[in-house]
Amino acid sequence: METPVLRPPAVAGRFYPARPDILKRDLTEYMSAGPDSSPEVDGALGCVAPHAGYMYSGHVAGAVYRRLPARPSYIILCPNHTGRGEPLAIMSSGAWQTPLGAVAVDQKLAEALVDSCHLLKHDSNAHADEHAIEVQLPFLQVRVADFRFVPIAVGVGNYAALEFLGHCMAHAVQTASTPVMIVASSDMNHYEPDGITRVKDRKAIDKMLALDPNGLYDVVRREHISMCGYGPTVAMLTAALELGAKKAELVKYATSADTSGDRSAVVGYAGVIVS
Repeated sequence: METPVLRPPAVAGRFYPARPDILKRDLTEYMSAGPDSSPEVDGALGCVAPHAGYMYSGHVAGAVYRRLPARPSYIILCPNHTGRGEPLAIMSSGAWQTPLGAVAVDQKLAEALVDSCHLLKHDSNAHADEHAIEVQLPFLQVRVADFRFVPIAVGVGNYAALEFLGHCMAHAVQTASTPVMIVASSDMNHYEPDGITRVKDRKAIDKMLALDPNGLYDVVRREHISMCGYGPTVAMLTAALELGAKKAELVKYATSADTSGDRSAVVGYAGVIVS
C-alpha cells in the first residue's frame, strides 16, 4: 500500500478554468441537453472521452458524460504522456484535488485490481503532472457529485499486457460491491491536416464501434494513427466485452479545427459509449 497523498491539480488554469464558478458554468454548458439530445445509456459499461483543453474538446467530453448514468465508482485509464514512472501505474489511496474539491481514490477497488493484475504497480509519480485523468474529474464532479475513482496511467504498448489489464478490470468490476464504470481517456490523431485526421480517425472509430480491441490495436499501428490513448481504449473494450457489451455508439466527433479554424495541423476527438 502506498502512502496516501493529496494530488494537487496540475493543469487547472491551463486546460480548464481554475475558478470554480467559471469551471462549473462551462461544464454545465458542455453537458447541457439540446432539443435533439439522446437519453442516458442505462447499460453503459465504459466510454472513451477526450482530454484536450476544454475549449477544444470539452463539448465532446460533455456529450459523453451527459449520457452516462451516475456510478459510485470509476476506473479511469489514460496514456502516460510524461513517460515517468511505472509502465502500468496505479494510485490506490489518497485523493485528487480540482477547483471543485477533492475526489477520493477508491482504495478497495484499487487493491482488488492490484491483487488480480501483477503488472499494476503503485506509483503516484506517473500521475503527478499527467493531465489526461485530471481533466475528466470535473465533469464527474458536476454530473455525479459523490463518487470515487481509480487512476491508471498506461505506458505500455504490448497487446498482451493491455488485454490482460482488461480481463483484470472486468474481474474487479464483476466482484465489486457497487457498480463501476470504465473510462478510457484519449484523443485521436494528432497534428496532421484535418482531412487526413478525419480519415484516420474513422478507421479507428470503426474498430471501436465494432467492439474489436485487437482490430483497433492493429489499425492504429498499421495506419500510423497517433491516437494517444489506444492502450487505455483497448483495455476498456476488452473489459467491456467480458462484462457483456453488445454495442458501441459514437456520441460526438470533432477536431481542433472546429474551434480554431486552422485545418493544417489538428487533433481529433471522439466520444464513444460502450454498453
